[in-house]
Amino acid sequence: MTTPSATPAKRSGTHQGLGTYLGLAGALLAMIVLFSTLSSHFLSYATFTTLANQIPDLMVLAVGMTLILIIGGIDLSVGSVLALAAAVVSVATLGFGWDVVPAALLGMACAALAGSVTGIITVAWGIPSFIVSLGVLEMARGMAYQLTDSRTAYIGDAYAWLSTPFAAGISPSFVIALLVILAAHLLLTRTVFGRYLVAIGTNEEAVRLAGINPKPYKISVFALMGLLAGLAALFQISRLEAADPNAGSGLELQVIAAVVIGGTSLMGGRGSVISTFFGVLIISVLAAGLAQIGASEPTKRIITGAVIVIAVILDTYRSYRAKRRG
Repeated sequence: MTTPSATPAKRSGTHQGLGTYLGLAGALLAMIVLFSTLSSHFLSYATFTTLANQIPDLMVLAVGMTLILIIGGIDLSVGSVLALAAAVVSVATLGFGWDVVPAALLGMACAALAGSVTGIITVAWGIPSFIVSLGVLEMARGMAYQLTDSRTAYIGDAYAWLSTPFAAGISPSFVIALLVILAAHLLLTRTVFGRYLVAIGTNEEAVRLAGINPKPYKISVFALMGLLAGLAALFQISRLEAADPNAGSGLELQVIAAVVIGGTSLMGGRGSVISTFFGVLIISVLAAGLAQIGASEPTKRIITGAVIVIAVILDTYRSYRAKRRG
């Protein structure tokens, strides 16, 4: 059996160049300077620690979405799967009287199952993941409503330790999210599995002709996306001390926006988890800055949408240049 060489992975952008990181860091710094100028309260340690403790769920979801986009797929159900996992945790905790660990594992397992369903249907029938995940989005949200009787289930402070700052104002959830990013980066850049994912997104037929079955790899990525949605649900529960059936509504758009801003291609075959982290920071700083300067909700939506459109245009331009060089 032959294996795809490491060259496509490097060329596709899994190993992002220093210039890409510097560009994203420069954009982030420019936003911080801008909002610090417009608001005297923005540039403070409290602002950044608060921001850091609010984004772990977005961070881990963006990691999963990066891997899915790299293989040429997309998952619109992550927000609803998050709500489903939270609902399952609430039932296990309040209804069954389970302890924290087994309840958390059950919620994450259900979320991983939902992701697996999306992956299996997508791969087995060759249906675009966009359509399949749209259906799973509705089903998962409906199940979340059924499990919670369409009401917020107050779990209490059993999971609060995840969001309680323990060192320099940083919460365990932020540290866990950073570890997830590091693990995913190593998976993508230092393992055969990661090289296969990039190869699948670049040219799935070539992978198949090389004697490698891409199906289990694609399914496993969707399952991992679900698992990370379950972890994100625990982060949200720790902050809210409750399971809200409306949790994560529209979150998939923020996740996709952060990943695309980070430079992951919507066409597959190119992406970096580290760049995605920069994308998460950019979109989070943008939201926090607009809130601090008192921007109205319509204005925030317009500006955020414009940033997403610009990111997509840049992605298309990068893909066009890459094709011309190829």
